[in-house]
This record gives sequence, structure tokens and C-alpha cells, in this order.
Amino acid sequence: MNRAVLAYSGGLDTSVTIRWLVEQGYDVVAVAVDVGQQEDFHAIRERGELAGAAEVRVVPAVDRFAGEFLARAVKANALYEGKYPLVSSLARPLIADEVVKVAREVGADAVAHGCTGKGNDQVRFEVSFGVLAPDLQVLAPIRDAGIPREKALGLAAEWGIPIAQVATAYSIDENLWGRTAEFGPLEDPWVAPPEDAFARTAATSDRPSEPTEIAVGFERGVPVMLDGDLTALPDLVRAVDALGGRYGFGRVDMIENRRVGIKSRELYEVPGALALIAAHRALEDLTLEREVAHAKPAIEQRWAELVYDGLWFSPLRTALDAFVDSTQEHVSGEVRLQFSPGECTVVGRRSDASLYDVGLATYGPEDAFDHRHAEGFIRLWGMPLKVWSARQGRR
Repeated sequence: MNRAVLAYSGGLDTSVTIRWLVEQGYDVVAVAVDVGQQEDFHAIRERGELAGAAEVRVVPAVDRFAGEFLARAVKANALYEGKYPLVSSLARPLIADEVVKVAREVGADAVAHGCTGKGNDQVRFEVSFGVLAPDLQVLAPIRDAGIPREKALGLAAEWGIPIAQVATAYSIDENLWGRTAEFGPLEDPWVAPPEDAFARTAATSDRPSEPTEIAVGFERGVPVMLDGDLTALPDLVRAVDALGGRYGFGRVDMIENRRVGIKSRELYEVPGALALIAAHRALEDLTLEREVAHAKPAIEQRWAELVYDGLWFSPLRTALDAFVDSTQEHVSGEVRLQFSPGECTVVGRRSDASLYDVGLATYGPEDAFDHRHAEGFIRLWGMPLKVWSARQGRR
């Protein structure tokens, strides 16, 4: 019997994929990778077994996800199209790697996923599998067998696979970095997102009215402290995410350009991700030299595009990380964040490596800036334009 190892989320499509593969004669090992999703893994294991998996493994990977993926995303201020903090994009290469490890262990002939033909995740999984295990066959029955969502729901009912009610209305993905929702009522971009699409951010009526502040400490660009206490990155992300969620901060409703060439409406809840990236940027404002600060955003955009497009295991991503890491040597210090209903605002920042010089910046009596140098600087700065204007410019 052929053996396949499946990237298993416990949701509708991957649960149906298990049974479909079994019907095709495969011995299926389902691998659920814990990247911080708020899921009942006992229920996921039971669902996989009911679907027909020979084995369902839960792989703990929260610490690895935070240390190897989220830390890099923070340092790169990674936001796809300036909005999306790469929730699913960052998790997929890690999941692919863990699936391949199990495939090698059990001597599998194939690896599998439950992605559709319209989504980005099929690209991320299959490109990663191609790098990590080019000798293994890749199975994608939801896409290749043409199983639309309605048919998948019917098959789940026919095969006795229990599916959570929310899965019938939305397609949900979640991990430590945030939560995503699409499908159903969200497919009309004119319609406001229904409140039942949200789970990690409070509705307007439930948000605290009084603001609150926290201080996030960074070491070389990575968050390491919360209100002065050393905090493991997964715990720090959870705490900031929960606080921002209580204030209803971190909702992103965007029309996104997928890698496959279509636009889709995506709903994200990412309070922790957006708050920590905002804090990191504020600390960089204080510590990065001007030309580095001006050049880095272009690298950040390219980094986010690569990860979104499924190219985590690429030499360019590695090279861009080397640049980003070189910029973070002095990005250490603290940032104060204030949360209020629906908002997160940077209200303070400090660093021992700060390039902000009060003596140069102040307009008060402590002013140490020599204003006599300004006239000569401006003359030289503007000289090329002055020559151009006299010889060629319009008058």
C-alpha cells in the first residue's frame, strides 16, 4: 500500500482529503502542526481518525514558529501590500518542513495538502515540497479531483466526518500571528464583514473605554521584554495580541492580489502582529542611520512578497535576511504602546543606541546646532538645479 503524509489542519478540506486518499488506496499519516492556533487538538486528532487516517500526529512547533519565522517578520516589518502581516504565509513553509520530516520517518511515497486551485497555499506547500523533497509525489485532491466546497461538505456528511459550524460559513486559518477568514458573506466587497466572522477582536460595544499602555523591549530587533520583564516570544505575542484584541484593534479588511493572479477579499485579525511591527518601526526610527532607514522599506516589501509567494526556501530570501539582520545590530530599546478602542498608538520610545540628539533637535536655549553652516549647505545642495535653471530650465 502506498503511504501519504498529509498537512492536516483538522478543517473541512483536509479532513475530506484524508478519506479521499484512503478511498484511493493510500495509508494516510495526518500531521497537524501546532503553530499557535487556538484549536482543540484532541478534537482534531479524533476527526482525523474518524476520516480514516492510520495515524494523526500533532507536532509542537510554536517555539520554532516564533523564533525562526515571526522574529524575522518583525525585523523585516513584513506586511504584504502594506497591510497583511503574512499569517498563513509564514506558517506554510514550517508546516511543509515538518510534513517532510514525518514522510522521511515513515517511508512515505507522497506528501499531500488540501488546498484549492485558487488559493496561495497550494503554491507555498508545493514549492516548499519541491525544495525539501523533490523525490516525493505531491497529492492535491481538493484541487485535482475538482472538489468544490459544497461537495466537500456533502462528502463530510456522507462519510460521518464532524465539521465545526463556523467552517460552513467561512474558511478559517489561524496561528500565533493572527487569524484569517474568507468565503461566504465576505465574498461581496461591498458588504461589511458580519460580526460573527471575528473571534480575536472585540466588537465596538465590548471594547474598554479607558486607554491602557504597555512597554515592549527589543534586543537587536526582536521583542524580548514586556513591561520590563523578560518574556519568551510566543508568550509576548499572545499577551500583546490578547490586549489589542480586547480593544478591537487589528482588524484588516482588504482586497488582496493573490499569487495566482486573482483578487480576493480577505479578513484578518492581527492585533499582536500589527502592534509589534508598529513598535519595531518606531524603534528603528530612533536607531537607524538615515540612508539605511530610507533603503530598508524597499527590502521589506520584497521580503514580504517572497514569503507571500511561497519562496521562503529561496536564496534571495536568505540574502535579504542577511541585509535585514545587519540593520538590526543597534535596534534595541523600549517602545510604549497605548491601546484605545480600535487603535494602537506609539507614545514613546527610547534606546541607548538612539541617534536622536536633543542638543541638535531642540529649538530651546540648549540648541547646539550651528546655524551658520546652513546657508553654505543649501547653496551647495541647490547648485545643480540653479545651473540647470540658468542654462536649460524654463523661465
